[in-house]
Amino acid sequence: MVSTRSRNGWVVWLTFALGLLLSVSPLPQFMEVFRPMWLALLLAFWTLALPHKVGMTTAFVLGLAEDVLYGTLLGQNALVLTLITFLVLTLQQRLRMFPMWQQSLVILVVFGLAQLVQLWLSALTGNRLPTLALIWSAVISALLWPWISFALRGLRLRLSIN
Repeated sequence: MVSTRSRNGWVVWLTFALGLLLSVSPLPQFMEVFRPMWLALLLAFWTLALPHKVGMTTAFVLGLAEDVLYGTLLGQNALVLTLITFLVLTLQQRLRMFPMWQQSLVILVVFGLAQLVQLWLSALTGNRLPTLALIWSAVISALLWPWISFALRGLRLRLSIN
């Protein structure tokens, strides 16, 4: 039996830490609605690349960390990131076969659904006025998907992350 030892798994967690930092980095007020969903992008890529390592538990823990960083209701972002991971895991075999532009469209739909859930939760808690401007972050994230995917795929091959 061949032993497949986990190699360079710390890089995955380093990218998640970078995603958390990018999620809370300051932006001008008018650009807040265009902030990409950094952590969701990274989580979607690593879920596709390493489904045996990164899954719903990872998404829930990162969502709780994002809740603490944002100061939102505990579990709100955890629910959204877990939903994204569930949808990506469900569509994993198809997504791997799709060309990059189709992957971006699927990411747009998945992130758009997640943003609608986020909007619904924000409206229920009374934290934010319900507005569909949140969808812009899903559009920007879908446009960034090819670059994030190529960069992380190159990093994974170079460091032989498994």
